[in-house]
Amino acid sequence: MDLLLLPFRLVYRGLVWFANSPRTLMISYLLMIVVAGVIYSHVERKNPADSVWWAVVTASTVGYGDISPTTWQGRTLAALLISTMVLLVIPLITAHFASRLIVDDDAFEHEEQEELKADVRRMRALLEELATRHGIELPEPPAIVKVNAPGSAAPPGAPSGRAGRRRPRW
Repeated sequence: MDLLLLPFRLVYRGLVWFANSPRTLMISYLLMIVVAGVIYSHVERKNPADSVWWAVVTASTVGYGDISPTTWQGRTLAALLISTMVLLVIPLITAHFASRLIVDDDAFEHEEQEELKADVRRMRALLEELATRHGIELPEPPAIVKVNAPGSAAPPGAPSGRAGRRRPRW
């Protein structure tokens, strides 16, 4: 089953990488416009400058109608360009900017959380050692319920639910 899901996981990871890089988004958008313009120029036998203009207008879904494809290859290219923009590029750009608006810069990073957990475990071990030396009986700690979410309590050594890396600010 994992083998069947591997291509989808790779595509997902690629999209996440793609979406988290504004430079990559802009470069790929410009490259897509230029490539679509060149292909349109070749297929429809139009001026390259007009073809790039057509690609910009089509990709932005404005569609002025001053230039439109007449061949089936040109129409297929237009459909692919519009679909790619509407279903992939625009949502990725929107998601990127939305994620920048909701990032909590004061939140602990994964490494800091793990360090705090390790410190608490060391303090608990020292407290138990001191209690044993002085003959004090410590109450049992509350039962730990594992929840698969960031910041959840997990048994020592268990992986936390958080992936762990903060994206660089651009």
